[in-house]
Amino acid sequence: MECELRRRPLNKLGFAVQLCTMRQTGRLLWDNEQPPATVIKYLAGQLGIDARLYALYAHRVQTRFDHSRSLMANLGLRTASRDDRRAALVAAIDAAANGDHRLPIATAVIAEFRKRNALLPSLHSIEKIGLGGRAITRRRAEKELVEGIPPERLTLLDRLLEVDPAIAQTRFHWLRSAPDAPSASNLVGLTERIAFLRKLELDPKFQMRISSGRWDQMIREGNATPAWLANDFNASRRHALIVAQIIKLGQKLTDDRRLFDRLLELGAVRELTGRTTFRITGSRTMTEASPSAKGSGRRGERRSDCQSARNGDPGSVRKRDPLIDLGR
Repeated sequence: MECELRRRPLNKLGFAVQLCTMRQTGRLLWDNEQPPATVIKYLAGQLGIDARLYALYAHRVQTRFDHSRSLMANLGLRTASRDDRRAALVAAIDAAANGDHRLPIATAVIAEFRKRNALLPSLHSIEKIGLGGRAITRRRAEKELVEGIPPERLTLLDRLLEVDPAIAQTRFHWLRSAPDAPSASNLVGLTERIAFLRKLELDPKFQMRISSGRWDQMIREGNATPAWLANDFNASRRHALIVAQIIKLGQKLTDDRRLFDRLLELGAVRELTGRTTFRITGSRTMTEASPSAKGSGRRGERRSDCQSARNGDPGSVRKRDPLIDLGR
């Protein structure tokens, strides 16, 4: 109905394009923005107007401005204010608590503007709000993670990034290069690393101070950050990265130690008993001997049967199945 109030066909078409843009995207047409030709052609067909007239629309800036102001009044929308931008920043902070992924943060910012019936600002403004919210969330998480740790212990953590002459590498790299293969020598190295981590006295419960999404983000960054690069970070980010890596390594190495112990225990049992595989038959668990043990057992059984037969014990000779003899 509002489109029909415009006298000239090109103004009707331009007004319709602005109406659809504002409804679907929640923003105004930017300066010199050309909507998709398919949209213009579709709207022109509905209005019975030549689509080529849109090129002549709004040569006067005032006409375009008047149309947008009229549409804002009819749709109950307004230009985003400082309070709207502040609310969008808070939404970005909340979304960034689950990680640094851009799409969820941008979606939260846009949803907050629409919730407050405010027109979306430019893409540059939305990007700045999202980046600001992500930076604030990261700084808060870093501060919460290292809060309460004594300064002397933080200094000790910084030394992990320095080359230790005793091992010719940084302790940070040494801790992250723990062996994976289960062997006695590797078990010694694993035990040394676990003992070193325990001396740092970092409570694993520190992980509960921040959200799981932010924790996973810190772990991913730490896994991809070498010691020389971590030295270039500011103190808050560097300490948080080291603390997260130490807690994660403590959990991983402890699990590896238990697995090593179990594998070495199974290996010792196999060497002592000669039994290699286990299979379940019905409700009973049966253990199969190694091939050498199987062969020696059968040979011993045959020798025992032959000896019994020589001694004249007919019951000791096993009876043959006639079907087996027939098959032979």
